[in-house]
Amino acid sequence: MSQQGTIRRYALIIEKIGNKQFPSFQMIKDYLFDHGFEISDRTLQRDIEQIRTEFGVEILYARGANGYYIDHEMSLNADAFLRFLEIVTTAELLVDSIRDSKESLSYISFESQGNLKGIENLKPLLFAIKNQREIRFRHESFQTGEINEYIVSPYLLKEYQNRWYILGTIGGGLELRTFGIDRIVDLEVQDSIFVPDSDLKPKQLFNHLIGLTYSLDKPQEIILSFTQLQGKYIKSLPLHGSQIVLYDTEEELRVSLFLIPNYEFRQQILKLGDTVQVIQPEKLRDEIKNILVRSLKNYDAPAELNLKESNNLKK
Repeated sequence: MSQQGTIRRYALIIEKIGNKQFPSFQMIKDYLFDHGFEISDRTLQRDIEQIRTEFGVEILYARGANGYYIDHEMSLNADAFLRFLEIVTTAELLVDSIRDSKESLSYISFESQGNLKGIENLKPLLFAIKNQREIRFRHESFQTGEINEYIVSPYLLKEYQNRWYILGTIGGGLELRTFGIDRIVDLEVQDSIFVPDSDLKPKQLFNHLIGLTYSLDKPQEIILSFTQLQGKYIKSLPLHGSQIVLYDTEEELRVSLFLIPNYEFRQQILKLGDTVQVIQPEKLRDEIKNILVRSLKNYDAPAELNLKESNNLKK
């Protein structure tokens, strides 16, 4: 069995167990058979054990329910593993389609170009994190436009909106810095080894966040109201894992989120325009309102005048 086939089996096992209906061992085996995998009991047992030991996803047996379930609290990497399975499964389906017909590429449109810049850095960065090795590189700041050299103790690779970032500390400090790998050049994995600070738990920093801008503020309940149409999209693709539907009517979808309202979260709200309204907290409601008011002022002057002023600035 190919590695892709094994990963596909893992995905099907997680899919069957993840529906929270406590499937029995035989039900999982039958589910795999229905999807083209005829395996022995020993192979299925080994798959479940591999998912637990290699990927940190705790698949447990509930005697009372006579079936299996995923203990998300005990699972170290459940979300990351599920995202990984999603990427691999999608890639496998595309590869199979292209293998059947090279013309398949003519029917696939990707979101944008250039998102894979710096992807060659992923392997050495992951090696450095796992082996606690410092890294040296040059990095361009979008804010200042400056290119500086850094020696970083890397802790975490994070993906957000088709871009990858490395999080680490500089000079033995306690502040985590974020660097986009698409702007990293001349990457070198150093021989020097660093001792990770046990108090730094970068993955936990993002449990109550959307995006990259982490904060030590406490998460809070945020209530959003969506139009009926936008609500369908929000239900199918939640803004955050904490999302709970408060009520769903023909006029409105209202949800509750438990997170820290950072920059990326505000951007998500603003992108939805008049299809969303912040109900609470009042502070966030006022912030979004003020941003929209300032945005509206950008359209007070005629477009021709704004273009003329822009050209003068370029000169």
